[in-house]
Amino acid sequence: MIKYTEDHEWLQIDGDTAVVGITHHAQDALGDVVFVDLPEVGKSFAAKEVAGVVESVKAAADVYMPVDGEIIEVNEALRADPSLANSDPLNQGWFFKVKLSNHAQADALLDETAYKQFSAG
Repeated sequence: MIKYTEDHEWLQIDGDTAVVGITHHAQDALGDVVFVDLPEVGKSFAAKEVAGVVESVKAAADVYMPVDGEIIEVNEALRADPSLANSDPLNQGWFFKVKLSNHAQADALLDETAYKQFSAG
């Protein structure tokens, strides 16, 4: 199941874990991504806390934790090649994996239709 946030992050939820990245809309707005600051594995965040930073030729933007949880893995390939956030944001350009603390938070996020309506407005 894929969910979206109003901060333009996506979550691919599988059981108690979720893969998190930025959406096509976010990477389009940022332009060419040149650097990512990923969170520490083992660190826990509350929803809406800043978990990382993505920098582009245009601007820097915070990456927010979409749900309460613990970072269980980061995408080292993205750290080595930040352009993956532009070329493949929904697959190889993922940022981190999180162990969910509260499934209800994920259920309350936007589905694809609601996100498309939100980002078009």
